[in-house]
Amino acid sequence: MTSSLSDPRGASTQVTRLSKNLRPHWVWAIALGSAVGWGAFVLPADWMDTAGPLGALLGLAIGGALMIVVGVSYGFLAKVFPVSGGAFAYTLVGFGRTHAYICAWFMTLGYVSIVALNASALGLLAKRVVPQVAEVGYLYSIAEWDVYLGEVLIATAALVLFAVLNIVGSGNSARLQFYMCLLMLGAVAVILIGVLASPQGQASNMEPLFAPDTAAVAGVLAIVAIAPWAFIGFDNIPQTAEEFSFSASKAFRLIVWSLIAATCIYLAMIIATAAGAPWQDELATQPVWLTADVVIGALGPIGLVLLCLAAFMGIATGLNGFYVAGSRVLLAMGRAQMIPTAFARVHPKHGTPSVGIWFVLAICLIAPWFGRTALSWIVDMASIGFTFAFAYTCLCAFRMFRWSGQAEVVEGSASTPRKLAAGGGVVVALIFTVLLLAPGSPAQLTMPSFVAMGAWILIGVTFFFIRRGHSKTVTDDHVDTAVLGAPRPQWARRV
Repeated sequence: MTSSLSDPRGASTQVTRLSKNLRPHWVWAIALGSAVGWGAFVLPADWMDTAGPLGALLGLAIGGALMIVVGVSYGFLAKVFPVSGGAFAYTLVGFGRTHAYICAWFMTLGYVSIVALNASALGLLAKRVVPQVAEVGYLYSIAEWDVYLGEVLIATAALVLFAVLNIVGSGNSARLQFYMCLLMLGAVAVILIGVLASPQGQASNMEPLFAPDTAAVAGVLAIVAIAPWAFIGFDNIPQTAEEFSFSASKAFRLIVWSLIAATCIYLAMIIATAAGAPWQDELATQPVWLTADVVIGALGPIGLVLLCLAAFMGIATGLNGFYVAGSRVLLAMGRAQMIPTAFARVHPKHGTPSVGIWFVLAICLIAPWFGRTALSWIVDMASIGFTFAFAYTCLCAFRMFRWSGQAEVVEGSASTPRKLAAGGGVVVALIFTVLLLAPGSPAQLTMPSFVAMGAWILIGVTFFFIRRGHSKTVTDDHVDTAVLGAPRPQWARRV
């Protein structure tokens, strides 16, 4: 559906809405696959080294629960504003264009960097499985990471493949996402059961339960702090709300079930890694991929096949899901004319935001040449951007929710538990911010990440002032209608 918007000051924009072709289980898979990437299968050893097996389990379980608290606000706002853009659209309603730009600027970096990181993870997986291919053509080293032409080409091929898939049709990519998630869940279940049932699988292997050199609380908090990175992906559900072929009132349930499934996968891989062999002894050998060594020891070659299948599915679903999210927030920003209006265009044949997809691809094609270590600095910094989105969304929901007994602004907004959950989401976002930025915090960002954040902020400020003159020619009502699909209701003007 295409509509023409005429602005009193002369601006005119053609806005084409996306087709409503996404089914509930596809949307659930987009969120789950985005939340569970390579980290669930590669990083259990790092998490155990930080907090011990029980500390890692507690940290990720608490992190998943906190994300559900945040998800209350996302689910409600996706029901009220079922449009592309997610937190960007909600911030626009609650706090205006400048705040919406800030929110979207950091969200875009986060989505793009995770697409790039998942692509580089595919090269890392290839180094383990087919090193004779991935480690062909040594180029140089960056931050102690050796860059090979083979892994660059593997990452590039994956980026191009999933970009084309998303351009050809969101329904096709979402259907594939669902099947890949089923394969990932099945492989993880077999790995966990197989390791625990094997002669090597012993509960005693998980002792000591906490990292000996770190206070238990500090270790758990360090794991909790990665929740914005580990579980980001549930917000892809509201990002795709415009494309729901079902009632947007189901959004919250889909968010909850995607987070529960993601948490279970993370916990299952930690248990399998810790129970399959004495974890401290294994870490002392400085393995390249501890989880793979443990699974092979318990299940033999079939274990490696299953683990690589699960890891590949996690990487592929992450690539696919964040192409969806990144292109949708760019679509919404284009509609608001905060970036060139070309990003608001929809492919005439396939009905997808193809300009945004090509843009994400173009940026990500640079990443494999810089090595995985340098890229991880940007991803770590992007966690701050996601906490901004959490805070803005929960604040907007908190203002809309009414205490029980008060007059509703929209149906279902008079609910004390929901208002408390929205306020709790704001507190959660602030806690994450403190953990990531406060000096002395067990999860404080590294100096390279701070430098990357400063550079991104500077670029964002510069671009904001470049577009400022044009933005003044577009009225708030014009922007609201372009992004939200209709003029903002009167109750929203009073929020």
